[in-house]
Amino acid sequence: MKKLISAVCNKETFTYVLFGGMTTLVNLVVFKVFDLFFGGKWYLLSNTIAWITAVAFAFITNKLFVFESKEWTFSTLKKEIPGFFFARIGSYFIEQGGLWCFVELLHFDEKVFDFRLVQLSGKIVAKLIIGVVVVVLNYLFSKFVVFKKQNSQNDKEV
Repeated sequence: MKKLISAVCNKETFTYVLFGGMTTLVNLVVFKVFDLFFGGKWYLLSNTIAWITAVAFAFITNKLFVFESKEWTFSTLKKEIPGFFFARIGSYFIEQGGLWCFVELLHFDEKVFDFRLVQLSGKIVAKLIIGVVVVVLNYLFSKFVVFKKQNSQNDKEV
């Protein structure tokens, strides 16, 4: 039990949740701006633009602050950038599919959620729900695939 707590309650997890929250905020703000600009029927295009912006933001913050990958050489970046974006492609389809389901099947675009201090559109609530799933999946991909720590023997081979 102690191992589990230390695995979950550490600097890396804290910074990932912090920057994951910031990435989600970037995603939501960009989505809302473009959803207003394009009009409600182009919500999947707005989501695509928001996703691209959020992934670029997430790459930089994850690299620097979460997984502390300080190497900026071409050989490192040519592994990390495609790996990061490839891992995020799955989250893009989860986000697009989930948002489509919430809007087209559950009609969230017609709903407004009143949370005492703030009213949120159904699309934003849908993106928040989907965002929780995406943040968890993205953490796992980033930690174990993209920014995984190399052992000393692998470092010598490079």
